[in-house]
This record gives sequence, structure tokens and C-alpha cells, in this order.
Amino acid sequence: MNDPITLEIIQNSLQAAADEMFAAMRKTAMSSIIYEVLDMGTGITDAQGRIASSGAGIPAFIGVLDKSVQFILSKFGEDIKPGDVFITNDPWHGGVTHLNDLVLAMPVFADGALIAWTANIAHNSDVGGMAPGSLSGEATEIFQEGLRLPAVKLIREGVTDQAVMDIITCNSRMPDFLLGDVWAAIASVRIGAKRLEELAIKYGSLTFKAAMESFMEFGEKTALVEMAKLPKGTFELSEPQDDGRTHSVKVTITDDEFIVDLSDNPDQDMGCTNTSRDGTIVCAQMVFKSLTDPDTPANEGSFRPLKVLTREGSVFHAQEPAAIGFYFETEVRVYDLIWRCLAPHIPERLPAGHFSSICGTFVGGIHPDTGRQYTIIEPQIGGWGAWEGRDGNPCIFSGFHGETYNTPAEISESRNGLFIDKMALNTAPGGEGEFNGGRGLVLEYRIRSESGFLTAGYTRSVVKPWPLAGGQEGSGNFIEVDKVTSDREHDAFVSGLDLTTDDVIRVITSSGAGYGDPKKRDTDLVAMDIKNGFVTPERAKSIHGYGE
Repeated sequence: MNDPITLEIIQNSLQAAADEMFAAMRKTAMSSIIYEVLDMGTGITDAQGRIASSGAGIPAFIGVLDKSVQFILSKFGEDIKPGDVFITNDPWHGGVTHLNDLVLAMPVFADGALIAWTANIAHNSDVGGMAPGSLSGEATEIFQEGLRLPAVKLIREGVTDQAVMDIITCNSRMPDFLLGDVWAAIASVRIGAKRLEELAIKYGSLTFKAAMESFMEFGEKTALVEMAKLPKGTFELSEPQDDGRTHSVKVTITDDEFIVDLSDNPDQDMGCTNTSRDGTIVCAQMVFKSLTDPDTPANEGSFRPLKVLTREGSVFHAQEPAAIGFYFETEVRVYDLIWRCLAPHIPERLPAGHFSSICGTFVGGIHPDTGRQYTIIEPQIGGWGAWEGRDGNPCIFSGFHGETYNTPAEISESRNGLFIDKMALNTAPGGEGEFNGGRGLVLEYRIRSESGFLTAGYTRSVVKPWPLAGGQEGSGNFIEVDKVTSDREHDAFVSGLDLTTDDVIRVITSSGAGYGDPKKRDTDLVAMDIKNGFVTPERAKSIHGYGE
């Protein structure tokens, strides 16, 4: 039964199972961050915890799952039984990211032996901690950021451990939402396990395992073939950051290795913008997959040529108990740092810099209609960089964040205690070139309740998206608050800002950077830019030489 056609059928069935897991979770989750934004990921690993099918969802999340399963295997050893479901969220105990992101994993058995795992991850609205939404820019250690789940059994041989479930929900300001989202995740891993068990029965467990192994070998071969097309050598970059520090990377590409050296970087932060080594590896994996084989599902073999070097105790390899809530702004910096380092050498694959921030925006308070706590969790969309022959894409999520969606205004207004007054393209100057960067976003929330809060963390606010070949840099990310009781506030990072009725939060995300000399932009395109309001006639004359 180990013929190529059978193995391919099994591999496609694994992908279908992972996609079904994603659909089950999306359709049953309680929180809009999951069912609308799709801030989640699903995947399947083999018995050793090696990613076998990358599933659907955020690439940075899918890359977490194998690392989480491997930690569970190392912790529990032989104490893994059919029907068990494990949960973790702690970056030093298999969680990788931050405490809001709950990972659930379920072992799959056939003929009495462990043959695979199903797993998922999603951002949950509130897991306790010092601030609503479990994120605070003022946190200095992980204990302040919420409940830590160090890879524990939530379900034992099919029976829910109610004590663990009670601890999880009791620590949340939104227990009903959290409970619903956890059960959606349980349903997801269970349906995936059922599908894998059916495959193992149909084809036999030996053939099932052989299919996973063969596809990993295919992933490695494909990566090596594509690496042969990349420029060889060592490439280095140092880049200043918004906070005044400098990040550095050295990338070495040979015929059979792709080495990302991040060891020469600042010490871990006293605040909440650190990341784990596993999280840093995920960032390197995403860039590597984009350069080698972006069109097929990822598996463990896809990353065998990749090596990542870090220094323990640095911002990219933080030690316990560092705060890590805003890890995503540091990880997107890793992703963009590698990208920027290589873009001048591989311009046909890597465009100019994009807005390159998650722009995490957390707005909450007491709902004026229901009296219940609400928390909006919104990663924001922004502009992507241009490349030769094409303008950048407007208003999509960052490359690190992946294929997710912004929450429709109607959902935000109906589910939460606020109004959406505006959602439009950002037409501020920036990102001009022979090919322009894509436009960012202007989004306005208006508060309805008497008491509310805002927490947000944006980067690429001071050091703006970087251009290529003589283009203009992007416009930068920031957030404004028009308060009814005081003057406008302008921030990139804000934590627990008090809000009241009719206060307006204005999200402004960057355009992507431009590619090429703006003077060379086609006059018909400049005329269209003026018509669409993307550039004034005066600026078109100044930047593009239009009308001269």
C-alpha cells in the first residue's frame, strides 16, 4: 500500500482533516477575534511531534504547534492515553507565544499505539492578569499577564477535569466567552483525531506513518532545490528600532544550509516586548518558507536546512519570568529584519517594507446595554511595500500575521459597547515611488459607555517602512485619542488609558514603502492617484514631477 498514489491520497486527507478542524473551531467559537478575525491555527503532527500537515490559519500560530506537542511529549512520556486533551499557554512550558494564546493538543492512537497528534491555537479574550484583556504595557514579569497553564491535562481519557476547567474560567473576566472558545478548541482536536483514526483504519497504521514520513522527505528535497536558486554568501543588517535599540541579523546561505544568526542583539526587555526562542524560530521559518516553497503546505522536512542562532537572555530568547504579552511586536521585527536583510539581493521575491506591525488594539469596558465586560481585540490592517512592476497591496494584515480578516463594523457595534465612525484608506503622504506602496487604514472607534480602557502596541511608528531602489519610506503606524475632557493624545504604545462616553480612538496604519524613483512613475498612474485622493496635485508635482 506504500505506492505514491496512496501516500499522496493520505497526505491530502491530512490537509483536509486540518482544514476541517479549522472550520469546526471557527463555527463554534464565542469570540469575534476567533470566528471573524480567524486569529487561530490548526495542524497535525506525527507521533514525535513533527509537523506533518500545516493546516489553516496564521502561519506564526501553526509554527507553534509542533513545538507545543514536543514539550507535552517530553513532560508526560508514557502518561499519554487515548481520549486525553492537553492545554498549555506558557512560553516556557510549550506555549511559545503569550498567555492569551491557548494551545490544545490531542494524541491519536491506532492499534494501541500513538500515531499522530491534532492541535490548535487561538487568541482568547481574557485569561486574567493585571489588566482587562490580559495585556498591559506596564507588565514587568509574566505573573502579571494572566493564568499560566504549564502543559496540563484538561481531559483525561475522555473525561473533563472540571477542576482545571474551573481554574481557567474563574481567572477570566469573561468566563462565558473563554469557556465557549475552549470547547470550540476541544471540538476541533476531536474531529481531527476522528478523521486520522479513520485514515489509519482504512490504510493501516504503517502506511499512514509512511505517508507522513515520505511527505517530510519531499518537503526537505523541495526546500533544497529552491535554495539552489538563492544567492549564496553571508548577508548582514543592523537596524535601529522605535525604542532606540538596534537589532542585528546575519544570514548565511549555502547549498544545503540557511543560517539565521540573531545572537548579537540586546538583552531581554524589562517590559513586555520579549519573545521566546521558539517564537523567534517560527519567524525565521516563515521567511524561509516564503523564499523556498510558499505554495505547498509546510511540514517538518520543509525546515530541515534552516538553522537559527540566538543568545539566551536576549530579547529574542528571553528567560523566565520575563513579561511577554506584546511578544508579537518583537517577532514581527525579527521577521521584517530577515526580510529587509535579504530583499536587496532577492528583489524578485521580496518587496519593499510593509507596515510591519500587528498594531494590536484592545478596547474594553462595561457594555452599556448588557452590563457585562466586553473587550475588543483587533490586530489592524495596513499597507504592503511595492516591488518592480507592481504597487503594494492596500489594507491587509502583516506578513507575520498571515491570512486573517478585520472585524466588520457591524459585528464590532453589535457585540461591543462602541460605534465605528470611520473605516477608510490612509491617504497621508508616504510610500511613493515608481511603484507606490499600498495604503494603510484609518479606523475610528467611539466609546458609548461611561468607563472604558484602551491598550495598544504599535511599532514602525518612528522607524518607518523601508523603501527599495530609490522609493520613499512609508508613513508610520500610530494611534490617536480625542478625549471629550482633554486634548488629543498621540501614541504608539498606550496601556490602560481611561475612556468615557464619546471619546474617539483613531487607528492610523502605515502605507507600505515605495519601489523605484518616484519621478519615473507613469503619468497615467499619477493622474489616477490624484483622482483617488492618494496624493494632492501639489505633492504629485513635487514627488513625481507631474505636470512639469
